[in-house]
Amino acid sequence: MNLDHLTLLACPHCHADLRCRQSAPGTPAVVTEGTLICTACGREYPIIGGIPRFVPRENYASGFGLEWTRHARTQYDSYCGLPLSEQRFVSQTRWPRDLRGELILEVGSGSGRFTEQAANTGAMVVSLDYSYAVEANYAANGERANVLIVQADVFAMPFRSGTFDRVFCFGMLQHTPDPAAAFAALPRVLRSGGMLCADIYKATLFRAFLHTKYYVRPFTRRMNPERLYQRVCAWVNFMWPLASLIRRLPKGYAVNWRLLVADYSPLGLGGDMLKEWSYLDTFDMLAPRYDRPVRIGTVRRWARRANLQAVTTEYTAHGIVLRGTVPPTGAAAGAAPPAD
Repeated sequence: MNLDHLTLLACPHCHADLRCRQSAPGTPAVVTEGTLICTACGREYPIIGGIPRFVPRENYASGFGLEWTRHARTQYDSYCGLPLSEQRFVSQTRWPRDLRGELILEVGSGSGRFTEQAANTGAMVVSLDYSYAVEANYAANGERANVLIVQADVFAMPFRSGTFDRVFCFGMLQHTPDPAAAFAALPRVLRSGGMLCADIYKATLFRAFLHTKYYVRPFTRRMNPERLYQRVCAWVNFMWPLASLIRRLPKGYAVNWRLLVADYSPLGLGGDMLKEWSYLDTFDMLAPRYDRPVRIGTVRRWARRANLQAVTTEYTAHGIVLRGTVPPTGAAAGAAPPAD
């Protein structure tokens, strides 16, 4: 952790300042092992492997830790050879490519594929994840001068209110025990006029009754992640010859998803890379403790409760995307967001 970034953090319990007590040698500006101490309540938080840890390393999201450790680079554009992360970041946020001088918070970083994209804008990026996937993110992005990576809980984030210019949250809300409360936590750390972009799985009758994963997940979501990952790989290997034939049919890739073989062939992936993504996202379907899609009207209600302005919502291949802005200081509270 670069100590120059310490001013961005606060005690998640009382939001007072933190000071650092270093317990292992490092360069003067960087601490790899140490302790953060709240100057008000005295609570202590370890720095392990250069990452401030405000939650235990192992928790209900440990499956994501295993997933993004095993597949630390799988979804990075530089690894898969396609600009998929860049395209999703740009199309969902609709933010400028140059954000130098701004402060961005990423909530739910995984291995850091979007951390990289946010940091490429030149902004200072604080990247948070609840799981130990932060270690994969740190290995990829931790040495960048404009990146701070923390392991923390969206329900008790280690930041003061009104800290950030922009917040984005991709692929995370549906995997929390309370998506509404997780969403509500995001605007609180935005400054007046700050911008939010978040997505979440969409709930439909089709997903509820015809998506095979929801019949299997009651048996897999509490399995040991290592054991489940081994079984997922064995299943994908077993089904791969059949999946390769089904893929040739019109919309055969959708049939493969119903057979619990994640199929990203429409994105242009092929060969070993396609299979690697299949291991990753088949596990991603079955491992999360929570998987709670919502309807678009629900997301719009969340935006109204947060008093967001300039709200837009849309369906994408990744679910529902919401964009909104925290009202300027002095704006009337409770105003409904404009219709899309």
